[in-house]
This record gives sequence, structure tokens and C-alpha cells, in this order.
Amino acid sequence: MIFRLLPFLLYLAIFTSCTAQQGKSPKGESSPYTLKTPSPNGTGKYYMGREISYVMGHLAADWLERPEREQEENVSQAIENMGIQSNERIADIGAGSGYYTFRMARKVPQGKVFAVDLQLEMLDIMKQRIEREDIENVELIRGSETSPKLEVNSVDLVTMVDVYHELSHPRETMQNIVSALRPGGRFVLLEYRMEDSTVPIKRLHKMSEEQAVREMESVGLRLRENMGNLPWQHFMVFVKE
Repeated sequence: MIFRLLPFLLYLAIFTSCTAQQGKSPKGESSPYTLKTPSPNGTGKYYMGREISYVMGHLAADWLERPEREQEENVSQAIENMGIQSNERIADIGAGSGYYTFRMARKVPQGKVFAVDLQLEMLDIMKQRIEREDIENVELIRGSETSPKLEVNSVDLVTMVDVYHELSHPRETMQNIVSALRPGGRFVLLEYRMEDSTVPIKRLHKMSEEQAVREMESVGLRLRENMGNLPWQHFMVFVKE
């Protein structure tokens, strides 16, 4: 009987250990995260009542570049919504294959786009395009799970497109993003609308405006507006308090 229980006991020991580690930050402060049994497509890690989803891997790069994406998401309108100025410095967090990165780069001939991603494979995809097309105003950065590795007061605009819900450490990442924003800078968050059941995306890959506002306010960002002119996504513009 004890041998049958060993796998369960091993799982319980690991789960308990992880929970203990999550319960305290390195400084001994209470962690904003809790661990529970994962739901389908979920990590089992919760932040402010929201379960964090699994990260989309580099093998899904083709889906990011699908021809029908413009029609489904009206990407051109989303970029127009950003009000990009030609000399701005922009950070695209979770840039992936660079679908947004390179479109935004064309809007800033006197500026720069920092394409931040964790996955070396995604960075390599973008590097190949930069070299192939001789693009000079895109800089690649490999971020970490807690930081986009941006300098303090270095960017005018930070964008995150269908990425935030996958961040394993949203509190730390957003604190670093807020530090990177220049005075008057803005954070643009695009997420599939949780409130709309017709949006054909899995639930854990959606967010409600209410949840997004709650999480952004915890790091000192205020919702300036949520532009409702995209087919599937919230387009939320946040500014520093």
C-alpha cells in the first residue's frame, strides 16, 4: 500500500515546498502569489484571484503571423490607437515573432523599438528578419521572468499584446515596466475580452477590464481609457499615477 502512495506523497511534498516558497518573498514579505491545483491550460499559480495561463511557445509563431490576423483583430487600428510619434522609444514586451514590433518600427523612423522576449527561438526569428531587411531601429532584448531588462526612464510607450495573462511574475514585471516608463509615458495593454463569450479564445487567455484595472492599480498605473474599436480585444491605455 505504501508503494502506491509514494507518487502522491512525492507530489504533496513538492507542492507543499513550492507553496512555502511562494508564500514569502526573498525579503520575507508576503508574496502576492498562491498555488492551487491547476485547471486545464492553467499553471495553478494565482495572482489577485486570476490563474496565470501557460506561455505560448515558439512553435506557435506561425499562428502569430497568420494572414487572417489583420481581419480578426484589426491590428492596423490597434497601432493607430497608440498615437505613436515618429521619435518615440517603444518597448514591445513578449514580442514573439515581431508581428507588432516591425509594424510599430515603421512608425518611428527617428525612434526605436525594443523587442523583448524570454524565448531565444523568438528572438532568433526576429534577428533573421532584422538582418534580411536591414532594419536599424529594432533592438532585441532577452528579458527574464521578472524584468524586461529596460533602463529606468528609457521608454515613452510600452505595449503588451495578448501576453500579460501569461506572465509568471506579473507584479515584479510590471513594477519594472513602470520604472522604465518616462514621465508622461503610457502602457498599452491588449487582452482578449473576458466579458465577450463570442470571442473564440480559451478562457484563461482572456481578461476582463475590471481585473486588468485591479492589477495595474496595484503597481501605480491608472486606466486613462479603454478604446472599444477592436473586434476581439480590450485596448487599454494606462498612465502612471
